[in-house]
Amino acid sequence: MQIELPSNKKIYFASDFHLGVPSKEKSRERERVILQWLNEVEQDAAHIFLVGDLFDFWFEYKQVVPKGYVRLLGKLADLTDKGIGISVFIGNHDMWMNGYFEDELNIPVYYEPQTFDIKGKKFYIGHGDGLGPGDHGYKFLKKVFRNPFCRWAFSALHPAWGIGLANYFSRKSRAKTGLELEHFLGEENEWLAIYSKEVLQKEHFDYFIFGHRHLPLDLKVGDNSRYINLGEWMNYFTYAEFDGNDVKLKYYTGAAHLRPPGLNIENFV
Repeated sequence: MQIELPSNKKIYFASDFHLGVPSKEKSRERERVILQWLNEVEQDAAHIFLVGDLFDFWFEYKQVVPKGYVRLLGKLADLTDKGIGISVFIGNHDMWMNGYFEDELNIPVYYEPQTFDIKGKKFYIGHGDGLGPGDHGYKFLKKVFRNPFCRWAFSALHPAWGIGLANYFSRKSRAKTGLELEHFLGEENEWLAIYSKEVLQKEHFDYFIFGHRHLPLDLKVGDNSRYINLGEWMNYFTYAEFDGNDVKLKYYTGAAHLRPPGLNIENFV
């Protein structure tokens, strides 16, 4: 797929906002920072890729979507109305989309990694869940969660029960795992780096852009190829930009007041 990039514009990438956790108040505060970032990048954005897990939980019924996030959704609609292209990839927390973004926001939603050609550079973009070696338990659950019958069965629940139940288990999971920082496993053990190298055996890409990992990473995976993980917006507040020549991983300085004390973001970007 071809994406046009005028000489005075940029392409932006972000993922893993996880809106909804750890509390309504903290999520709203983070949403304001995300909106502030979108307002700033709007000035020179040709296209914005949002690469999964925008929400900690999202399920679209035929006539119902989860309550909240109206400020973000309104801003995304405003951007597309202004002619700024936006692409959304589903993540493992918000895989249950069913036309709302396409119909209401004019935003295409992708369920699998996609390839793009931008200014002669080849991009391989996806959330990253279920790719690479290992994690067989999640890969099985992913098939279950995305199974049409299972989705239909869940949609048969009244939204008050279905969304409430899902949010309950999401909070329990988050309470167990916390919002802890991820740790670098070493290039030989980073499964998305391994996956990128496997793809390169079949076809060349200049950049592999993923989320999911929650750790900002910029790794060389081939002679002229890099794997970039976008990090997340609960601790790192990182994103990437492409100016037509190179992709740079950056942290949003407007979120410095939300970053955990002692986190040295310069170690990552």
